[in-house]
Amino acid sequence: MTIPSKREQTHQRIVDVAARALRRNGFAGVGVADVMKGAGLTHGGFYAHFDSREALLVEALEHADAASTANLDRRAAALREDGASPLAALVTAYLSEKHLVAHESGLGCVVGALGSEMARQEAPLREVARSRIERLVGQVQAALEAEGRSGDAAAGKALALAGAMVGALQIARTFGPDPQGSAILAASRQALLAQYTRQPS
Repeated sequence: MTIPSKREQTHQRIVDVAARALRRNGFAGVGVADVMKGAGLTHGGFYAHFDSREALLVEALEHADAASTANLDRRAAALREDGASPLAALVTAYLSEKHLVAHESGLGCVVGALGSEMARQEAPLREVARSRIERLVGQVQAALEAEGRSGDAAAGKALALAGAMVGALQIARTFGPDPQGSAILAASRQALLAQYTRQPS
């Protein structure tokens, strides 16, 4: 196992800080000076690691997505171990009370945190954003296929369901973890599970 160099460790620390800031504050809320300060570094050292702020945002978005995808997979796996179907586990994990407030700590799904902002970014960031959305849709499609659905029907349902999950999370976050936000989350979760999971005959 190769041990990262000091420069690589520093670079990763900057990306980690930026990825959290991105999910917490949005694209416009990621300032180079604040990120470098959060990483325990001076502003002047930024260009030893990145050519531009946009280059930092691209890496931060990729890093945040990889971390949130792995975290969602872990939460869904725990629910499957408790007997939930793959699709029920994914929907329940995504539309959970924990995920409702995850962005406040700089965690959670980047699509849910940044979806409304992605279309307004410059081309390099939009390209990364599209791949992040495709990854989420792929997770949903895999869960649908595990339920016995396949082909074009599963692909279409995956697009619709992923969009519904992201939209429900964003609307619930508008109200926050108060009774109304929690009620929106619970109602959306229940409706999507009823619509997309196979019900016992």
